[in-house]
Amino acid sequence: MAQGTGSINSDYKDWEWSADAGERARLLQSPSVETVPKSGESQGNGPGATSALGAVFIVVNAALGAGLLNFPAAFSMAGGVAAGVALQMCMLIFIIGGLVILAYCSQASNERTYQEVVWAVCGKVPGVLCEVAIAVYTFGTCIAFLIIIGDQEDKIIAALVTEPEEAGSSHWYTDRKFTISITAFLLILPLSIPKEIGFQKYASSLSVIGTWYVTAVIIIKYIWPDKELVPVEIPTSPSTWTAVFNAVPTICFGFQCHVSSVPVFNSMKQPEVKTWGAVVTAAMVIALFVYTGTGVCGFLTFGAGVEQDVLLSYPSNDIPVALARAFIILCVLTSYPILHFCGRAVLEGLWLRYTGVTVEEDVIRERRRRLLQTISWFLLTLLLALFIPDIGKVISVIGGLAACFIFVFPGLCLIQAKLSEIQETRAISWWAQVSYGVFMVTLGAFIFGQTTANAIFVDLTA
Repeated sequence: MAQGTGSINSDYKDWEWSADAGERARLLQSPSVETVPKSGESQGNGPGATSALGAVFIVVNAALGAGLLNFPAAFSMAGGVAAGVALQMCMLIFIIGGLVILAYCSQASNERTYQEVVWAVCGKVPGVLCEVAIAVYTFGTCIAFLIIIGDQEDKIIAALVTEPEEAGSSHWYTDRKFTISITAFLLILPLSIPKEIGFQKYASSLSVIGTWYVTAVIIIKYIWPDKELVPVEIPTSPSTWTAVFNAVPTICFGFQCHVSSVPVFNSMKQPEVKTWGAVVTAAMVIALFVYTGTGVCGFLTFGAGVEQDVLLSYPSNDIPVALARAFIILCVLTSYPILHFCGRAVLEGLWLRYTGVTVEEDVIRERRRRLLQTISWFLLTLLLALFIPDIGKVISVIGGLAACFIFVFPGLCLIQAKLSEIQETRAISWWAQVSYGVFMVTLGAFIFGQTTANAIFVDLTA
């Protein structure tokens, strides 16, 4: 993707932009990323300390997560293995393309985070919409994490009290709402209050181990199934052509690593678009194998009867699966504070930009505001998680937002970046890239509209 000579839209300065506007310069960085602070405007992006191989690992880690639990159900909704794999392969082209576009626009604008790139390249309105979308997405993901905790704790408690069919109903301390609440108050809330989150590196390593172990268990259980596990029905084709789109939110939610990708790109020793293209291609292929292995084997094990959270389909007393549940709980416990930190930082940046106050001038108020934001965020996500026990309904909503991060905003950035280039003649490649950007925005808008409408009128009202 050739970079022409031009000027990138900079009207995001119109709001008295401050380099210290909240924690935005540090937010949404993938765990294990060590970026070099951006100095003077003339110095550009300095090289980081991450090798290409290390960047592959970080991007894989950013893409893989608790979302893999829903891939077997997504394959079932899509109408079988062939439809599910074909849908992933088609979307992977645009997923990789979006990651490359973000790196290109990051170089052109000299910005280091996703929302900063959108602000600098696309302007004020898309920038604000991007930040609001990030806040809503992280909020919804936190709800999903709490639901996952409840799902896994239900099964673990069922095994411990030896009441697999009625666990959670015999005693008040086994009630789902109580177990989620006590876990959240004792473990998640204390980790969410600090201004900085220093355990991101350790959390990322734990997430990698947990997701790979879950995938391995699901594959092994398919190859050597338990005798009592009999699939109900295994669809081989979608019931209607629109049924395939039911799997799109899960795929977008699973592969969405774009918000974290810009800091990863800028942390590389050689932050070049060509090298980055190879990095993200390798990372997405690895993620594809993990998600496909989980989706195919989980789906073929349980067929159309697979739960939205595939681990719920296994017996409570299965030891390897119980260990997988424990891994997922640990991953979620450490991931919730990171996602909350990201959403809170966006809200803080928006607040400080509107008021025009810098961090140094607002230290005392920042502490009070952070405490209020954290408690409000925590209580709202907890209440919604307690009364929306189906994780599929949450992912159907936030999956549409994930499509915006994958398609819409990268497409807008590409269009605006190319239009900002000063050229006497428009080459065929220029028109091709603009057309590609328009197609990405159109496709992303369609996916967002279709999945969001389906979530509101079908899933949430069911």
